Amino acid sequence: MSERVEAWIAPAGKAREKRARSAAVKIRAALADIATGWLVPVAAIAVWQLAGTLGWISSEFLPTPAAIATAFADLAANGGLLHHMGDSIRRAAIGFAFGGGLGLALGLLTGLFRRAEYLLDPSAQMLRLVPHLAIAPLIILWFGFGEISKVVIIAAGSFFPLYVNTFLGIRQVDNKLFEVSRTLSFSRFKRISRLILPAASPQILLGLRTSLAVSWIGLVVAELIGSTSGIGFLINEAKQNGQPEVIFVGILIFAIVGKLLDSAVKAIERRTLSWQDGYKG
Repeated sequence: MSERVEAWIAPAGKAREKRARSAAVKIRAALADIATGWLVPVAAIAVWQLAGTLGWISSEFLPTPAAIATAFADLAANGGLLHHMGDSIRRAAIGFAFGGGLGLALGLLTGLFRRAEYLLDPSAQMLRLVPHLAIAPLIILWFGFGEISKVVIIAAGSFFPLYVNTFLGIRQVDNKLFEVSRTLSFSRFKRISRLILPAASPQILLGLRTSLAVSWIGLVVAELIGSTSGIGFLINEAKQNGQPEVIFVGILIFAIVGKLLDSAVKAIERRTLSWQDGYKG
C-alpha cells in the first residue's frame, strides 16, 4: 500500500518542482527585462547629475536630478503634491470616462451597423481632424474656466482614438467568422459577443491605450490654460515664479502616472490576448 502511495506522490512532487522552477525562470526573466529597461534612464541621470555638479550646465536652465528630488520631497512633505495630483487624476478619470465611453459606444454602433456608419462616421472623421488645441479656446468660451471645461477638453481628446480603433477592429474581423456563425446558427447577440468582439479586442485595447494617453495629454492642456489646482497648475505657477526644478517635478509626475496607466492596460492586454501568437523579438 505504501509503495502505491509513494508511486502516486512522486510524480505529483516532481510536477510541483517543475512548476516552481518554471515560475522562478519567468520571474528572473521579468526582472532582467526591467533592469535592461532602466539602464538608459539611470545612465542619463548619472551623466546629467555629473554635468550639473561640475557646472557644465546652468542650474537655472537645467536643474540637477538632486535638486529636482529635493523639490519633490518638499512638495510631498507639505501635502501640496498629493492635493494637486489627486485633482489631476480625478479630472482625467472623469473626462476619459465620458469621452472614452462615448467613443467605444459609437465605435461599436458604426462598426456593427452600416447605416449608422453612413450617418455618423463622416461627421466624426471630420471633427477628428480638427487639432485638439484649436477647440480648447472655444470650449473655455462656452463653459468658462471651471471644472466642466477641463473635463470636456479631456473628453474631446479621449473620444477619437477609442472610436476609430473600435470601428476599425470590428470592420477588420475575418469574414470567415461570420460564415462559421451562420453554420452554427448563432443569434446576433452570440455572434457579436462570441466572435466579433473577441476578434476585434486587440484593436479595441490599442484604442484604449491611445485614448488614455491622449486624455492625460489633454489634462495638461486643460490645466495650463486655466486652473487653480492640478499638476498643470503647479507647472504654470513654477514657471511664473522661476522654479525650473518644480516644473521638472510636474513633468516627472505626468510621465510616471502616464507610464503606470499604460502599463496597467498593457497587463490587461497580455492577460486578455494570451491566445495570440505574436512575434516576441
